[in-house]
Amino acid sequence: MKIAMLHWGFPPIIGGVETHLIFLLPELVKMGHEVSLLTGSAEDSPDHFDFHGAKIVRSQYFDLNWLVKSGFQEMDESVYKVIYKFLEDLKPDVIHAHNMHYFCRYHTRIVERYAIQNKIPLILTAHNTWTDKLFLDLTCDIYWDRIIAISHYIERELMSVGVKKEKIDVIHHGIDSELFKPGEISKKLFKEHPQLKRKKKIVFNPARMGLAKGCDITIAAFRLVKNKFPDAFLLMSGSGNIIDWCLSQNKDIAYLMSMIKHLDLEGSIYVNTFSISEEMPDLYRLSDVIVYPSSTEEPFGLAMLEAMSSGKPIVVTNSGGMPEIIKDDINGYVVPKRNHEELAERIIHLLSDDKFRKDLGDAGRKQVEEMYTKEIYASKILNTYEEAIRNYSSKGKSANKLIMKNKAPKSSRRNLQE
Repeated sequence: MKIAMLHWGFPPIIGGVETHLIFLLPELVKMGHEVSLLTGSAEDSPDHFDFHGAKIVRSQYFDLNWLVKSGFQEMDESVYKVIYKFLEDLKPDVIHAHNMHYFCRYHTRIVERYAIQNKIPLILTAHNTWTDKLFLDLTCDIYWDRIIAISHYIERELMSVGVKKEKIDVIHHGIDSELFKPGEISKKLFKEHPQLKRKKKIVFNPARMGLAKGCDITIAAFRLVKNKFPDAFLLMSGSGNIIDWCLSQNKDIAYLMSMIKHLDLEGSIYVNTFSISEEMPDLYRLSDVIVYPSSTEEPFGLAMLEAMSSGKPIVVTNSGGMPEIIKDDINGYVVPKRNHEELAERIIHLLSDDKFRKDLGDAGRKQVEEMYTKEIYASKILNTYEEAIRNYSSKGKSANKLIMKNKAPKSSRRNLQE
């Protein structure tokens, strides 16, 4: 099968969607399929390259950070050419778009038109939902053959705006359980980050640095943890290259660093950017407790699977899809959003009982092996493709009639919130 994927970012751009793609693409290739991804440009990354058998094509016309700065000006013909060339070169059996139910109407309409004209099923993975007219238009008015929701929370959000349940497949993410697993920590980690040597009672917040991810709550909770465990150490990651189309990251990081200094925690907190495949697995192995206290509704939270696969308990908030995976006293804890005292209480409880902490970590690892490996995830994605292809013939005929009434926009000189 020839599979065309489209998403706004790919490593070295980091984020949940980007991380999940680095697991999914090679796995589909390993299963015998031809996979290509059209994505945004990235500094010091070539426009065309091979990623474990998948072909990656970069374009500035898929770079949201660049598109925002350019004001979406003068891109009509260029976007059309980039998308059509990518799809014509591959001639896919299925087109799979990630988060193209938001950000820019013009890109999505072009993809839709190509899919319908060429009688190719069009799949959307909804990694997020939003609350504005553009989200409503692109979620409900684009002719998606199937929509993959990454959690039952996302499924409910989609249904609330009128998407029919029978069009949605709920597929929780998968993880590379051989990359993220219990084991020895590489000496290279300590060479690159000597601040981590001989640290005890390590709490790890793997989310990117931002207020939406509850990093301020983690810092506030850690101050209380230090009262109980003076040698405790907090590790925070994810302050690097992200799709920051609303330009908030630097502001958030500045506040969080000021908060660390204000609470006199500078010597007990280490903040840095870490590579996904080389350093992050070691950081999980090094840590005792993982925290992911999102302050907003978290669609899924891939860090949950990374922690569980690494055999470590995780404390999350009652946010979005996370309570679907994490259960109290089984593989971690769920606490209320923006409650630093309860977060601290759960961290202290886990740090105080080595056996209980290990039992929760072992249970999480077993769950991943049975339900959330990348192999299981890729197989479920492939089932959605196959079902969409089988069911396409009758739908495709009606769709071709629809497209004649719904032509792609002639102008794309519109801002992000159109």
